[in-house]
Amino acid sequence: MSNTSIKNKIDQFGNLMIEIFHIVGLFVIGATIVWSAASEYLLIMNQEASFASLKDILLLFIYLELGAMTGIYFKTHRMPVVFLIFIAITAITRFLVIDMKSLVAHDKFNLLILVVSILVLSVAAGVLKFSENKYQSDVDY
Repeated sequence: MSNTSIKNKIDQFGNLMIEIFHIVGLFVIGATIVWSAASEYLLIMNQEASFASLKDILLLFIYLELGAMTGIYFKTHRMPVVFLIFIAITAITRFLVIDMKSLVAHDKFNLLILVVSILVLSVAAGVLKFSENKYQSDVDY
């Protein structure tokens, strides 16, 4: 057996192990997201209130976005970074909904910082989507 043949076999084995790790990792992450979302939903349903609050709905959207991001990565082997930005925007919005009174009571500048953060993240998402469409690579990893 030549050295290149042995190296090719080792490379193939390494690639197989990486692929197995990705698949197992994605199933673990996906199962954790489903488990967490289901647990949170059951907590929402067991509340004394007869309806879900906006903060509960926004939290479920975060779980949905995490699940979608995991599913896209599983299907395409590409990390949809824009979903991380959407999750950050939703998390900041949820924080604003939950803690608005205490946030403004301490310092009104905090509110401005969070609103500007959402604006910056929105612009970043737009730039990512534009550049993804315009400069998409044909290389498949």
